[in-house]
Amino acid sequence: MRVRYFLAFWLFVLSGVAFLDRTNISIAGLQISNEYGLGNQRLGWIFSAFLIGYAGFQLPAGWLSARFGPRRVLTIGVMSWGVATAFTALLPSNIPYAVVLLIGIRFILGAGESVIYPAANQFVARWVPLQERGFINGLIFAGVGAGSGLTPPMLTWLITHHGWRAAFWFSALVGFAAGTVWWILARDTPEEHPGMMPEELKEIRDGLSFVGTNPVSSPPPSAENASGHTVISWRAILHRRDLPALMLGYFSFGYVAWIFFSWFFLYMTQVRGFDLRSSAQYAMLPFLSMTVCCLVGGALSDRLTGKYGLRVGRCGLAAVAMVLSAISLVLGSQVQSPELAGIVLAVGAGALYLSQSSFWSVSVDIAGRSSGVFSSMVNMGGQIGGALTASLTPWIAQRYGWTTSFSVSALLAIVGAICWMTVHPEHPLDEELTAA
Repeated sequence: MRVRYFLAFWLFVLSGVAFLDRTNISIAGLQISNEYGLGNQRLGWIFSAFLIGYAGFQLPAGWLSARFGPRRVLTIGVMSWGVATAFTALLPSNIPYAVVLLIGIRFILGAGESVIYPAANQFVARWVPLQERGFINGLIFAGVGAGSGLTPPMLTWLITHHGWRAAFWFSALVGFAAGTVWWILARDTPEEHPGMMPEELKEIRDGLSFVGTNPVSSPPPSAENASGHTVISWRAILHRRDLPALMLGYFSFGYVAWIFFSWFFLYMTQVRGFDLRSSAQYAMLPFLSMTVCCLVGGALSDRLTGKYGLRVGRCGLAAVAMVLSAISLVLGSQVQSPELAGIVLAVGAGALYLSQSSFWSVSVDIAGRSSGVFSSMVNMGGQIGGALTASLTPWIAQRYGWTTSFSVSALLAIVGAICWMTVHPEHPLDEELTAA
């Protein structure tokens, strides 16, 4: 096995652990709400606190990943979110101001998890040839669906037999173990890895440039100083015209995705009338769909890019995927059968994740070795969208019904599709620097 494939697989594992830690509270939400007397609105504040911390620390996370490398930054991040998860389990039942403490803990968890995808994208920029970036990003983000999909049945069993705190202890221990393995096996660059063979090193170096329908040059909009650290061209990044479009597109993506991460389990219980066990089973479907479609979308993106160029392979695929997601969200929220609703909404979640790899691959295509910073800005938009979902969705549902909540998310998915049509990954930042 190539070293880069194993490390990409372990990023898939870490991605799964990250979503185990961030979605466990939605599975335990009913028990936590009852124990501390919260209700859906204050539970939504707690959900939002994670995403505010996550979004607020995206830019520092991207800078740290570029400055110190994905190995150290990601290891520290994983350990910090394991500590925050453990503190949740330690919170006593009768403690005053529990909602304030839970908001603070989830904010810290979000800040710790902010490093996961900027660091992963920095790894992709340094380790992965352009013609493999779609699939590798698809693999990494398949961990989102895998972690979230395994969470409902696994944690439901733990909560049923041992209480909700056992689910948080389990999540923390898994995180500590996965972070330790990453520290031992990962390196910041291919040249540093003791298991790197000359043949694979040549594959990586040769593959950092790609010649297809739309030629792309790989030199990044950055250089390395005397100490070997990446120097980032902030001016080139901030003047990039399609950066706001990607941020708005990922805002739309995040808004839709976090309906599933935050509220789908409770929606199936409270609105569609499933019991706890049946809700856990149906709550798996969107995340299994995300896992499969994330891998399919990544592989399809690489194939289309090789045949038709980056505009089709990244932008065209993502735009079509978000339109399909919008259609499924509207249909799924209106069907009468609870079982059919769960299936159709799961199709919408999967369609959305056909576009996931494109957001991250296009960040590397555009920004090269500065992709940690560039992608952190894009990701910030997604997490702001998710934070808005966590609090706005129950408010809309309470006043106008859940069908309206899903219709709003469908409208935003259409906005995201339109944004994709203004993105131009075939013109990387280094071209602009050369022209300047």
